[in-house]
Order: sequence, then C-alpha cells, then structure tokens
Amino acid sequence: MENNSTTRFSNRVNDYVKYRPTYPPEIIRFLQNIYELSTDKLIADIGAGTGISTALFLNAGYRVIAIEPNLEMREKSIELLGSTSGFKAQNGTAENTGLETGSIDAIIAGQAFHWFDAVKTREEFKRVLTPGGIVALIWNERLTTSAFEKEYDELIIKHGDDYVKVDHRNIDPAAIGAFFSPETFHLQEFVNKQIFDFDGLAGRLLSSSYMPTKEDAGYEPMIADLKILFDKYQEDGVIIINYDTKVYVGKL
Repeated sequence: MENNSTTRFSNRVNDYVKYRPTYPPEIIRFLQNIYELSTDKLIADIGAGTGISTALFLNAGYRVIAIEPNLEMREKSIELLGSTSGFKAQNGTAENTGLETGSIDAIIAGQAFHWFDAVKTREEFKRVLTPGGIVALIWNERLTTSAFEKEYDELIIKHGDDYVKVDHRNIDPAAIGAFFSPETFHLQEFVNKQIFDFDGLAGRLLSSSYMPTKEDAGYEPMIADLKILFDKYQEDGVIIINYDTKVYVGKL
C-alpha cells in the first residue's frame, strides 16, 4: 500500500468523509474563552483533508483557508464546503503552505500533525502567523477501554499494514513540547464518540490509511473478523467507539 503521507488517503476519500469522527464544538468555546479567538480572526487549517476540522470553524463563523496537498481530498473539501462563506482551499503542505507572511491569526491541524516534518513546519508556521498567533494541534484519540475497543484495536494491529508505525495515539508529549519550545503549550481534552451499525463500522475501518482496501488480498479476512467482532458486542444493532479529543494549544 501507498506510504507517502500526501497520497495515502487518495483511495479512501468517500469513507473518510462518511465515517471519520468530527470534533466537539466545545473546542471553539475553549479557544474563544481562553485564547480570545474571536470570529474576525483568520484561520489556516493545515493538512485539512476533506475539511472535517475546517467545517468546525466555518460553522462557528470563522474564515478558514484549508491547506491540503492531496488533490482528491482537497477537491472533496471544495465540493462539500465550497458554497460556505469564508471558505478557501489551496494546495500546500505544512512545510510550504503558500500563505503570506504574517497573515494568519490561528493555525489548526486536525488529525494531521503526525505527518509533518516538525522542524520545517515550525519555521513555516512562525512565518505565516501574526504576532501572538496560536497553533492548535487536534487529535481524536480512539480509546481502548471497553472489551470491544480492545478487540477492535487488536483486529487493526492484525490486519493493518503499518498501523503501529503511524498510530497517533502515542503522540509524544516531548515532541509536542519541542515543537512549541521555548514557549509552553496547554493540553485540553474533550469527550467524543461515534455510534455505528456494521456498515458504518466497516467504513470507519476502511477510512484508515493502513487498512486493506477492497482491492487488497487481506480485505475479505479483515471484514470476516470484523463481522464476528461486531456480532459479539453489538447492542440493538450498533456499537460505540469512544474518543478523547486532545487539543494542544500554544504560541511559537
């Protein structure tokens, strides 16, 4: 499977849109209350993908420039959000955003920072931010607390191509600290969840870049194991996946 971080989601766009978790709206209130992120501020969403994190801020009344190098994902964000006031999408990477110097009040990165070159990204973020501008690094961290969640994680490890290598749940606080250094950062956590029937659970699984696609030899065995797991733990035809949504905020 494709390991290039720019292209690895190209064949998963539809599943990504339909089945990836959104982000809690409480994030907006937190940033407004603690960091005075009023809606006149210009946001850049770096590694915006199909626009899940972009939409959170657009819906709250912000102007957002979505920076995304993957053509298929960027085009999907335009399809979904193009008619929304304040939205703009453009090609670019975290290391080379194409944004004007000192033009951005806040940078967000949802489910993306683990793909960036942190040293080059820091230099680029410092260049494009206004004085006092903030960076918010956001992850939905899938929990492995319940019996179902533990077995689901084991299924991913069994069938995933490079899951352990790219798993972002073990984001190193030292690496986050080094990115913001010499400034400090604040970690705020929020509760999040998804409720799925079997088709939804399968779609969620397939939205991850490290899992076999329908064209791969490992697809059928993976789906068979998933069905066994779903049937074992479903209640009223659904299961719940719980997340901690982690937001690391600071200045550079």
